[in-house]
Amino acid sequence: MEIRLREPWPTTVADAVETQLRLRGEVRAVDETPRPVRTVAGVDVAYDRNSPRLAAAVVVLDHTTLEVLETSTVVTTTEFPYEPGLFAFWELPAVVEALRRLRTTPDLLVCDGHGLAHPRRFGLACHLGVLTGVPTFGVAKTVFVGEFVPPASKRGSWSPLVADGEVVGAAVRTRDGVKPVFVSIGHRIDLDTARDHTITLCTKYRLPETTRHADHLSREVLAGRISPSVEG
Repeated sequence: MEIRLREPWPTTVADAVETQLRLRGEVRAVDETPRPVRTVAGVDVAYDRNSPRLAAAVVVLDHTTLEVLETSTVVTTTEFPYEPGLFAFWELPAVVEALRRLRTTPDLLVCDGHGLAHPRRFGLACHLGVLTGVPTFGVAKTVFVGEFVPPASKRGSWSPLVADGEVVGAAVRTRDGVKPVFVSIGHRIDLDTARDHTITLCTKYRLPETTRHADHLSREVLAGRISPSVEG
């Protein structure tokens, strides 16, 4: 998969904030996903608690069967400081490198994190979508910004996630009676479409199969039980 970076990765908090503020104007909150969506990729990153070492994993699935078609992993280290709202800069360099190793360019990307539901309206899913040009959205386990009324307990129920009077995402019930997940758009998709894909990708569990596969793979690679595609 070809990804061309327009500039080096920021190395300071100030530069990273400036990057988010500048790039957020490129986000397109309209549905431009292919019809039909044939392939969907899940992205996740695992961290070593005792070092700056991390493992990024990308898993491409058949959107209909949810069969794993391709994987790519990168083990590296990060030097960017931990700062709320800038966590994407820990993850993105490794994620982009893993995506570059794919033979497949997926029709859709799903991040374990937020998109518009971010203090500067430019979370990981937005940034990754703008960098790749691929329709992207985020599915997070917890709220970062915004408030919501708990949706009804039935699978598929949802309620808006609102921050500063703006709908930035949705609380979505993916299984009956189970805690909701928090869906927000990244790029080239609208919230209704992102919600629909989330439900489709959540078959037996609370989280999408894309996230489950990528999470498991990143942890296995970080632990050394599976060899990475690239180690830096």
